[in-house]
Amino acid sequence: MAGGSASPGTLNPSLVKALLAAMALGIAVYILGPPLYWHLAEAFGSSSSSCPTCSCDCSSQPLLSLPEELSNVSFTDCAKRDPEVSEEMERSFTDLLSEELKLKELEATEAQRRLELMLLEAKKMASQYQKEADKCSSGMDTCEEARERAEGTLVEQKKLTAMWEMRARQRGWKQS
Repeated sequence: MAGGSASPGTLNPSLVKALLAAMALGIAVYILGPPLYWHLAEAFGSSSSSCPTCSCDCSSQPLLSLPEELSNVSFTDCAKRDPEVSEEMERSFTDLLSEELKLKELEATEAQRRLELMLLEAKKMASQYQKEADKCSSGMDTCEEARERAEGTLVEQKKLTAMWEMRARQRGWKQS
């Protein structure tokens, strides 16, 4: 294997590079070819196209049933050419937009009214809870005062009991 000769089982690196370059060129032509062709055809092509020119008389055509020769032309293209139809469509579009704005305004007003009712209801409930909390606090204060009085009475009763017990012992009483 000396002298640069390749064995029958190995590939020549220059042949592999040439094959890869050919494949890359083929893929590039496959991907970029059609768009480039159409772009060049539009730029340098003749003025005749595959579609015949459209003569549009919108006033004589009903909106939904267009003849076959106009089947690929939209009504808006026709309206662009006719100032009366264009103006009417613009007015119609403006009317639709204003109607939509009115609907949105009504929805917003209704939503605001519902939120105000919910807020009023929440305020009523908060007021009711506050009244209940005030009653509870007042009851707690009353209970606390009663407990303090009961503690004071208990202390006085203990003193009185201790005094009577001391007198009884002085007179000979014994706890059994």
